[in-house]
Amino acid sequence: MIASVRGPVLERGDGSVVVDVGGLGHLVHVPAGTVLPAPGREVTLHTSLQVREDSLTLYGFTDRGALRLFELLLTASGVGPRLALAALGTVPAATLEAAIADGDVAVLTSVPGIGKRVADRIVLELQERVGTGVVPAPAAAAAGDEATATVREALAGFGFTATEVREALAQLDPEPGEDGGALLGRALRVLGRPERSA
Repeated sequence: MIASVRGPVLERGDGSVVVDVGGLGHLVHVPAGTVLPAPGREVTLHTSLQVREDSLTLYGFTDRGALRLFELLLTASGVGPRLALAALGTVPAATLEAAIADGDVAVLTSVPGIGKRVADRIVLELQERVGTGVVPAPAAAAAGDEATATVREALAGFGFTATEVREALAQLDPEPGEDGGALLGRALRVLGRPERSA
């Protein structure tokens, strides 16, 4: 894992920078509009290494809080590195975090590539996790409340809004050992949509 890079700037553009680290030029993708030093000047970037079958890609941020928000966005369904980076290049990190916390879909949909459905999903999945300063790993988050996470995902898939899902879940008190299917049935009844019989 490459947590940060520091060294002289070799090249810079809108959305990327090449940093000389020990004689190796590291290409780092950064949010559009990031203020970078002139070539030859030193820069420090907090980074996230994204591994794919055919690539290793570094995404960098001058602020550690922006890095945390980037990695949090990646845990939302349908959000990949390019879309998360576009969000941070379009909306300041503090504004973006506040929008997620407040359920402000209008701010989220101002990001190219984020429509209302994706914005609702981001709010639904991340609203309770922004502002904590801690980005839990996806597996740990799922393990912490697997049944509720299953219900959130299913209800969003059924077309319910983030607000409707939050209100429904607020009325439910999961019982010990209750699985996602049983909890989903109760949530659908709260929302006034009967379960379909198998």
